[in-house]
Amino acid sequence: MRKDHRPYAIKRGWFKFQRFYTRHFLAPQLHSLGKGFLFLGPWHVQLFGGPIDIGQYTTFIATADKKIRLSVWPETPDRGRIRIGDYTLVCPGVRISAAEEIVIEDNCMLANGVYITDSDWHGIYDRVSMGRAEPVRLCKNVWVGDSAIVCKGVTIGENSIIGAGAIVVAPIPANCVAVGNPARVVKHLDPNETFTTRAHWYADPARLAREFIRWEQAVLKGNTFFGWLRHCLFPKPNA
Repeated sequence: MRKDHRPYAIKRGWFKFQRFYTRHFLAPQLHSLGKGFLFLGPWHVQLFGGPIDIGQYTTFIATADKKIRLSVWPETPDRGRIRIGDYTLVCPGVRISAAEEIVIEDNCMLANGVYITDSDWHGIYDRVSMGRAEPVRLCKNVWVGDSAIVCKGVTIGENSIIGAGAIVVAPIPANCVAVGNPARVVKHLDPNETFTTRAHWYADPARLAREFIRWEQAVLKGNTFFGWLRHCLFPKPNA
């Protein structure tokens, strides 16, 4: 269906249920979860091991066919962690696997199907070993494109963009665009330009929430419970 036929109350109730599910089932598995989070499809977020820390005002979007997986599999109990900073966006299909440490700083955006790992997970000659692990860090305001892979030992500098499908095996400096396999810098950004980040968007969370409510009410205006039920049971083409 092209149109959302749900009445506003049903949609708001659905968001509240997803928030309840996040608090009740996901939050206890995390080392910490900041305020203002938004998990869409939280039952499609899979967590393994820990500690996993998630900052405030983060957005996770998971779907049945593209689950989000955050995994910590350390070689020894005193190692391994994932830390995701404030205002981060994590899209469907993202996988983050840590044996040592993966740090994603504030305002980062991870597009559909991104994979971040800090380990080989197998030795070149010893295929039953954990392999060599080296920490990974995405600095503030990094944007990783669709289906890109970030490998062990990589640091991506502040504001940099990783192109879709890129495989990052070496550090990427700040304020640049890197693409390809292996990823290479193809463009430098102007560090004197003003970057509008997700933190700016969330500068006034209460006002943002009110704007979303007004927008949703306008979009769903005129929808009724029985009309929504009718469209669920007897959907019409292009409706």
